[in-house]
Amino acid sequence: AHYGEELGEPFTTAGLCYYRDGRDSVAWHGDRIGRGARQDTMVAILSVGAPRDLLLRPLRGGRDTVRRPLGHGDLVVMGGSCQRTWEHAIPKSARATEPRISIQFRPHGVR
Repeated sequence: AHYGEELGEPFTTAGLCYYRDGRDSVAWHGDRIGRGARQDTMVAILSVGAPRDLLLRPLRGGRDTVRRPLGHGDLVVMGGSCQRTWEHAIPKSARATEPRISIQFRPHGVR
């Protein structure tokens, strides 16, 4: 509700990912199931717990991988064409020894 006016539509679903430690990860992907495959949309990710890196890279390849550390309480909003034109991942990490929870908020029709 807090960001609804600024982002243009409300988030209607929330999902959770639990990372026990650095051995748990998520492979490269974009949230393109549903309308995210054909129109701009957004996903917000709230990170809770141990810090982990979020990686972003262009969907069509290239060497432009971006690494952003996510700490406890950090919120990342990936909007515009990001889901259609970039992929993101949470890589395995020897540094992460504590749990982390990722809470993903999405608008209607995005998975």
